[in-house]
Amino acid sequence: MRLGVIDVGSNTVHLLVVDAHPGASPNPYHSQRSTVRLMRYLDADGAITEEGVRLIIAAITESRVKAQEIGVDDLISTATSALREAANGEEVLARITRETGMVLRVLSGEDEARITMLAVRRWLGWSAGEVLLFDIGGGSFEIAQGADEYPDVQVSLPLGAGRSTINFLREDPPQREAISALRAHARAEFTRVRDEMFADRPKPKRVVGTSKTIRSLGRLIGGPSDPVTGDLSQLHYTGLREWEPTLRQMPGEVREYLPGITPERGYQILAGAVVLRTAMKVFGVSTLTVSPWALREGIVLRYIDALDGRGADPVADHG
Repeated sequence: MRLGVIDVGSNTVHLLVVDAHPGASPNPYHSQRSTVRLMRYLDADGAITEEGVRLIIAAITESRVKAQEIGVDDLISTATSALREAANGEEVLARITRETGMVLRVLSGEDEARITMLAVRRWLGWSAGEVLLFDIGGGSFEIAQGADEYPDVQVSLPLGAGRSTINFLREDPPQREAISALRAHARAEFTRVRDEMFADRPKPKRVVGTSKTIRSLGRLIGGPSDPVTGDLSQLHYTGLREWEPTLRQMPGEVREYLPGITPERGYQILAGAVVLRTAMKVFGVSTLTVSPWALREGIVLRYIDALDGRGADPVADHG
């Protein structure tokens, strides 16, 4: 069957279409992104502005029309931190339904971490053992760890690349003091959750990073992807440390011309690099592997599991 997933994130509205059936890996058929950068369309009260709402609706409509043209058998639509945490999120969701006919399932941060871990586990295989996962979105940063398809512990923090840019790095390029403030804030948050939630976990056999931000940093710092397996080169802490001064000196419109950095990521890639390096430092990670599968692939896999009679809901999971 042909399955479509529309994911409304903090930075983009992404349509992924795959051919999928039980017992097989989902085969990508079509992928398209519409850049919305919702973090730029929040008012002083944390509500999405009218302009931001119109951008979301236009992007969802475009994705829905494309999915209909392709002829998907089913279409799942989800939303993550931007709509989840917006002051007027419920109103925006209702308006989206009225104007597009799409009912978005809003994922919690814990849902995101669990479903992403499923995708990572299926990509790596059981031999990967205990996995520590870092996932950077536009609005949130998820951390999860476990030895099974779903993590034993997971947490979501408001440290996404877009949110961190808006909250700390408003100048372009930012001042050194602003970067220091972001790093100190991130270090305090990561240290707190490490000590409260991850202290009793065994040392991970593999540390994995997912999301467009980490994939972009992997291409910039770690080298190109393997054309056969799709695996990206490992991302090293020392590489992030060496590249950070260069990224800091560039305005966002210049960063987007760096290898692996797309236009919609140029303005927030510095914050993503700072936050990721801080997480790696706090958790004692020198190297992580970049997984090409993340949240959307996890949703597809859960859908396939449901078709196979395993009973998994393709989106929500609170167990």
